[in-house]
Amino acid sequence: MTELLFRTEDIPNGEILELFVETEQDRDVIEKLKSISPTIIVGSRGVGKSFLMKVSEQELNQKFNTDKILPVYLTFTKSSLIHSADKNQFFNWMLSLICSKIIRELRRKGLLANLPHSISVLSGGEYNEEKLRIEDVAKNYEDSWKKPAEQVDNSSVPTIDDFKDAIQEICEDLGIKRINLLIDEAAHIFRPEQQRQFFTLFRDLRSPYISCNAAVYPGVTAFGDVFQYSQDATFIDINRDILSSSYISRMREIVEKQADSDSKLLNQISKNRNNFEILAFAASGNPRFLLKSISRTPKMSSQQLNETIREFYKIELLAEHSNLSEKYPGQKGLIDWGRNFIENIVLPELQRKNTSYVVNNKPTSCFIWLHKDAPHTVKESFRLLEYTGIIQEHSKGIKATKAEIGTRYLVNLGCIFSQESAPSNSSLPIARNITSKRMTEYGMNNSNFQNLINEIPDFKESDMTEILEKELNKSIDVLDLSYWIKAKLREMNISCVKDILNTTEANLKKAYYVGDKRARLVKSAATASVYEYLNG
Repeated sequence: MTELLFRTEDIPNGEILELFVETEQDRDVIEKLKSISPTIIVGSRGVGKSFLMKVSEQELNQKFNTDKILPVYLTFTKSSLIHSADKNQFFNWMLSLICSKIIRELRRKGLLANLPHSISVLSGGEYNEEKLRIEDVAKNYEDSWKKPAEQVDNSSVPTIDDFKDAIQEICEDLGIKRINLLIDEAAHIFRPEQQRQFFTLFRDLRSPYISCNAAVYPGVTAFGDVFQYSQDATFIDINRDILSSSYISRMREIVEKQADSDSKLLNQISKNRNNFEILAFAASGNPRFLLKSISRTPKMSSQQLNETIREFYKIELLAEHSNLSEKYPGQKGLIDWGRNFIENIVLPELQRKNTSYVVNNKPTSCFIWLHKDAPHTVKESFRLLEYTGIIQEHSKGIKATKAEIGTRYLVNLGCIFSQESAPSNSSLPIARNITSKRMTEYGMNNSNFQNLINEIPDFKESDMTEILEKELNKSIDVLDLSYWIKAKLREMNISCVKDILNTTEANLKKAYYVGDKRARLVKSAATASVYEYLNG
């Protein structure tokens, strides 16, 4: 069976456009990302934020000779490793990384044959093609987790004003209309200080010669005092609409594009269309959830489907949510309450109602509604459930009973299906008849909130150095890697998360049947999984 690629990081740039399944919503997001207006796309893990950014990058690259807009894609996944004594460490690291990435893209386009005068501002001193001082600064911050007490020399990092002036001069000298920054994994919801520094930088970078775009997780609220949410960027929620008439066909096309050479899988999907439809609905618009569940259900049989629904959505997804409290103990009360609320209150209630609706041939539901004046701690708990992908914000300002106003949320359909004794038999009647007009309401004084009202979460940032060390010493079993990759890592005595960061491709090639290409694959896949794991 084809090894489906769950992460955009694993897909070569040259194959991005080949795998792109366009929807009207996706096209609108991409055009906004390519425009001069600052845009922030919001979505839980796996919904396709990175992919849409990479599509935007590739399309801008294709038209660079005519449009003269230089795309610069960069990711902030290594932010979790930054633990230096510098109180502005994240800000300085971000700016040094942006400088080095811009230089790399200019070099890749062959634009540095005649050096612009201001290139030295970005390079951190006299430009040297073999070694850039600014890259050393970024690397030193990324290695600061090894020796957090040491001070990183940031004297090469330009001020924001010097950076913007340099960008203007470089663009004018090289005939570039503007530089389009596509910042992935831009701000992590559990690091408030990093969030504030990021959004300050995002706002300060605004210029006729720079367009700044970013991808963030839902629930990012620590914008700081400088950034104005409604004025400094356009926020776009990229969740796919399960109620769209083209939803199933689009999700199927995502799988077919990756499995075009695997006739066996495609035949199984064609023979078992209803089971595929169940898995597509269960993913609730999340391509990664779909691809993972398909990889576990190669025969597309009802028995495999039932096992996948129960294991992935009933056990693993909820366990993943609970595990957040290990890294962020200050949020433990909110995390635990959120899981209990979904698992023991919401899902059984939706199952009870849907069973009755199906029997009486009435529209079904996967929606809940939360009053706008619900306790703040409840809203925070919902925010964390959004982050994991267990719920999605669907619409704000929705009227419920007695014209009360609140927010409507979509509950992951896979979690709903997992309540059924045989999802393969009972899920489709639920999925095919869903209406957003039916929703279970939770008012501001709902009795289920009582246990959380007196909960006082610790919103102060924890000792991340201690937490990071604990996470780095965990077994590679916690990582989202294939059995083959884990086996190869163990052959090299790589058994914990930290070992992956410290190993090299040359070391990986010592493993049996691992050459240059496979060594890069193992290293990149393992490293990407480490960063995603450390980031929550």
